[in-house]
Amino acid sequence: MITWHIITPEYPPNCGGVSDYSENIAHGLRAAGDEVHVWCPAVDASQAEWVHPIPGGMSVKSLRQLGDALDQFPKPRRLLVQWVPHGYGYHSLNLPFCIWLWWRARRGDRVEIMVHEAFLFFLEGNWKQDAAALVHRLMIIILLRAASQVWMATPSWEKHLKRYTLGRKAAFAWLPIMSNIPVCSTARSNVEITANPGSPGTKVIGHFGTYGKHITPMLERISLKLLSRRSDVVLLLTGRSSEAFREHLMQINPAFAARIVSSGHLDGEAISRNLVACDLLIQPYQDGVNARRGSLLAGLAQGAAIVTTTGPRTEPFWQESQAVVLAPVEREDLFVLETERLLGDPAEITRLRKASRCLYEKYFDTKETVRMLRGQVPSRAAAEIEALR
Repeated sequence: MITWHIITPEYPPNCGGVSDYSENIAHGLRAAGDEVHVWCPAVDASQAEWVHPIPGGMSVKSLRQLGDALDQFPKPRRLLVQWVPHGYGYHSLNLPFCIWLWWRARRGDRVEIMVHEAFLFFLEGNWKQDAAALVHRLMIIILLRAASQVWMATPSWEKHLKRYTLGRKAAFAWLPIMSNIPVCSTARSNVEITANPGSPGTKVIGHFGTYGKHITPMLERISLKLLSRRSDVVLLLTGRSSEAFREHLMQINPAFAARIVSSGHLDGEAISRNLVACDLLIQPYQDGVNARRGSLLAGLAQGAAIVTTTGPRTEPFWQESQAVVLAPVEREDLFVLETERLLGDPAEITRLRKASRCLYEKYFDTKETVRMLRGQVPSRAAAEIEALR
């Protein structure tokens, strides 16, 4: 049995991808027989006794209190830190937290870092963002001095991180994240699609996401082309801000109003039902699909047929798996053509559904992630991950 101390900037009932991930990992490790303690800035009164609050967030005073609490546990203490620079306060510039982790490592704690986000990139914003990106790199240097193991949400982080080890040997490994949307057994016919009721041959194309500013321009162009070229298509938009995006599309072309459905914010079970209701999902990303895309992982977990994009951050296994249909990010015309091709090929949609679920179970299932964390005999996925490096 291993005793884990998971340090995370967020945990349910607080919302967020890192929150959901931390909860999944905590429960997965406990199910495997390990002792788990979660340390996070705020805890609901109904939480389990093994979920501990850090009063005052991640201030210097709070870190002293956290250190005193950790010292009550016997050595060796294994700290699993969920790293995203924006999560720990101080406007994402919490250098004291990084120094504290380095000091804990010097005292004998085993520090493992799970890198969800490494740092901001240069020249992607104003001078303030560039200044923050510089400090983020200093933080990463300190973290890499502290860490015995560096886990990454995507293997593409390794080339960015290794240059900041400054010659120190560190173990890097991809630790796939999992979907935070449950898989429900509700049949597709149980999901009501309000557009074109009773229309035979209607095809439901879906998108799941948060409709952020980087994705919506591309999604807008692709969606409008599909709706204009295919009168039998209904577009089902799922996720936070989907209603606002529907209104935006209707302002551009009011004639499509009856064929665009939006869900707004839903719980996980309702999201699952919406995804299962779709004949296929369109999930374009401006930098290409990669292992960090939780919205796409949700579709994989449901066994959806998916059309997505390749770009500079796309890992090789997406192409090799043949579990999703890929189009280069700059080829929106090809994306539309591939989507139309799939709509006319039910057999290929069936194949993709089986392949996407298989890919999810092979790489992204929580049990697979727990096996890697616990250092058990490498699984098939772990061996293939190593071969890709």
